[in-house]
Amino acid sequence: MSEKIEELRKVRIQKLEALKKAGINPYPVESKRDHTVGEALQLFDHVTRNTKHVTLAGRIRSIRTHGKLTFGNLEDESGSIQFLLREDVLGEKFRQFSELFDIGDFAEFTGTLALSKTGEKTLEADSYQLLAKSLRPIPQNYFGLKDAEVRLRKRYLDLIANPETKELFRKKAVFWQVIRNFMIKQGFLEVWTPVLEDVPGGADATPFITHHEALDRDFYLRISLELPLKRLLVGGFEKVFEIGRLFRNEGIDREHLQEYDDMEFYWAYADDKDGMKLSEKLFKEIVKKVCGSMEIEYEGHKIDWGSKWPKVDYFKAFKDATGLDLNKANEGDLRKKAKELGADVEGSVGRLIDVIYKKLVRPKLIQPCFLVGHPAEISPLAKVDPKNPKKVLRFQILAAGTELGNAWSEVNDPQYQKMRFEEQMKLREAGDKEAQMMDEDYVEALEYGMPPAVGFGMSERVFAVLMNKSMRETVIFPPMRQDD
Repeated sequence: MSEKIEELRKVRIQKLEALKKAGINPYPVESKRDHTVGEALQLFDHVTRNTKHVTLAGRIRSIRTHGKLTFGNLEDESGSIQFLLREDVLGEKFRQFSELFDIGDFAEFTGTLALSKTGEKTLEADSYQLLAKSLRPIPQNYFGLKDAEVRLRKRYLDLIANPETKELFRKKAVFWQVIRNFMIKQGFLEVWTPVLEDVPGGADATPFITHHEALDRDFYLRISLELPLKRLLVGGFEKVFEIGRLFRNEGIDREHLQEYDDMEFYWAYADDKDGMKLSEKLFKEIVKKVCGSMEIEYEGHKIDWGSKWPKVDYFKAFKDATGLDLNKANEGDLRKKAKELGADVEGSVGRLIDVIYKKLVRPKLIQPCFLVGHPAEISPLAKVDPKNPKKVLRFQILAAGTELGNAWSEVNDPQYQKMRFEEQMKLREAGDKEAQMMDEDYVEALEYGMPPAVGFGMSERVFAVLMNKSMRETVIFPPMRQDD
């Protein structure tokens, strides 16, 4: 296939040189387009011919020559329209087009609009101009670009060949617009915090490291938006949110990428119960406006977002699935269960609980719900439940067997927070690369006082689930292995 493409490329380069010899600039600066294709199509309403001259521009998607007539299709982002060239109108330029233009070239055509004999809306051109010569043949449709790896690696070809891919990313834009508009209407202030951090915090993840030449020091790429946003609560803001890119140096699978977009909000004088009410309202707004229906399909499951979401107690669900009561189970019990599951039995109690949960509990949570009452061992930034010190005031939104939102009532006791960071640092020293680091500056900020608050985070994984796709498929240019 590559040899055939290279032969076609050589022919197109020969045409490029012929255009230059004919005094035609194959890559001009200007286009005189005065209508989009979509706008031109609307001019046909109630008429069979429009004598007004229009200039349309776009990519040539087909060429069909029949004697002294050449038909083709011109496409821009707004739509596609048939164009017609006549030898008796264009003279020598008719032959020049037939010999030197190809499918995939960008061009503009000027002429009048009319219905063809078959009733097709057509631009009858009396002049044209090349805007960009295409040197490689483009895939004509989805079936010309079947290889999933190629579609992701060369996403621009996927966009050319598959209109559904364009529609996917239009929906993704709507997804983030809905979130932003919702948060602003709820009185939250949008802010932007640094990507480069002294200490990466707010999540259990391995960070990327980069070097700052001007300051001659290393920084971490942020793994969460949490700690900078909570500093803003210390400073007096009460309702803030950010939509930003996160970076986590972890594996790639259906639900994970190394870089992705995330939204987090922090709300002073509110708690986890307030966060549940607001996040459920947010999710239902997203589903309605992005999907057009409150019911979606994900990997064969019908998922109903419209009903009231139940609460699922973490400890109860864990006991039902494993037989282990987290109020009583010790490290040995957890390590034995993890080994039975063929899971990694290294790491802390929190890691053992988490790996067992992900094997046995999470996959069963298909319909939207709130998972509540998480173990304190896996929640170093959440307030302890006063009714049970083994639990924290935390909730996660789960659906389709995956986590789609994470929130808790925030720790605002600086001494307790420092103690939890110290516990995490001991885990790091024991080899847990994802354990959180001590952030002395954040603890100092808390010493100035932070009001009680709830924080919530969600990522573009939500969009992937709504579209019934992997995260990699819903990223325009996902990270890929090096192409050999």
